[in-house]
Amino acid sequence: MTRYVGWRLLWAVVATWFVLTVTFGILSASPNPETSQAAWEAAQSGGDPTETRAILEQRRGEGSSLSEQYVDYMVSMATFDWGESFTYNEPVTAVIADAWVYSAMTVIPATVLAVVLGFAIGLYSATHQYTKTDYAATFVAFFGISIPNFWFAIVLILVFGELLGLTPISYDSEVPFWSLAHLSSLILPITVLATAAIASEMRYARAEALEYVGAAWVKTARSKGLSELQVTVRHVFRPAMVPLITILIADFVGIIFATAYVVEVIFGIPGLGYVSYQALVRMDTPLVLATTLIPVFLTIVANLCQDVAYTMLDPRIDYEGRSR
Repeated sequence: MTRYVGWRLLWAVVATWFVLTVTFGILSASPNPETSQAAWEAAQSGGDPTETRAILEQRRGEGSSLSEQYVDYMVSMATFDWGESFTYNEPVTAVIADAWVYSAMTVIPATVLAVVLGFAIGLYSATHQYTKTDYAATFVAFFGISIPNFWFAIVLILVFGELLGLTPISYDSEVPFWSLAHLSSLILPITVLATAAIASEMRYARAEALEYVGAAWVKTARSKGLSELQVTVRHVFRPAMVPLITILIADFVGIIFATAYVVEVIFGIPGLGYVSYQALVRMDTPLVLATTLIPVFLTIVANLCQDVAYTMLDPRIDYEGRSR
């Protein structure tokens, strides 16, 4: 196991370097709209657009050669000296430190709801197959997976914000954190994030649990007089958890780095998704690279934890030979 974890950590470094290199290459090949806009305004006012462009590029660290820019960025990323954000006019680390709190306020509750409700509904549906409850859960699963998140968010804003006036239309960061107004502004974003995740977890939990509902050891456990809850949790849920962990990690990463980005932009939540969106629009290269490094790092670490958790759930899994 130690050798396997060591190899995985080494590959994590390689994967992180590769993703950052690709991201840097794409950003370097893309035109900067702010530089072009400033050069155009200088030309309209009688200035020198070439000089204006050169000044802005020098200020952004783009005056040197591409290889020097690449080395500087890679060294900065490795030493956590991520430079200044041109969008927010402050260090990138400070921007990330402020933004992750807002992302955590929606992502963590949505993930907890997805795991608890998704697994619980899926297990109940598997043990009560072809009942009205099973059909209702299946409908909810297909509904949550099918609807686009951005459309669902807009519909909730129109219904509960505009028509009923029950929740704020957009997020207000000036509201006190523990106030009722702040909590009410998080209801719709958490609902949007959790809906698709609950549906996905429920669908996979039901499919995996169905493989073990009729197993011989489950029938033996029932014949010994164990309660239905004990049978479901100990003899159905535990073996089903091994493949479900893979789905859980994928959904968690999807919530943070796909759905959350869209939701934060729609609701105006200044989290990592919104910050990353602003950085991409304004070609803020240091901030884009930082917001790219974070999801890559978390994804790799989450997958490593997932593989280690396999041995805890199923001791028969052996990693000897996989590290070669």
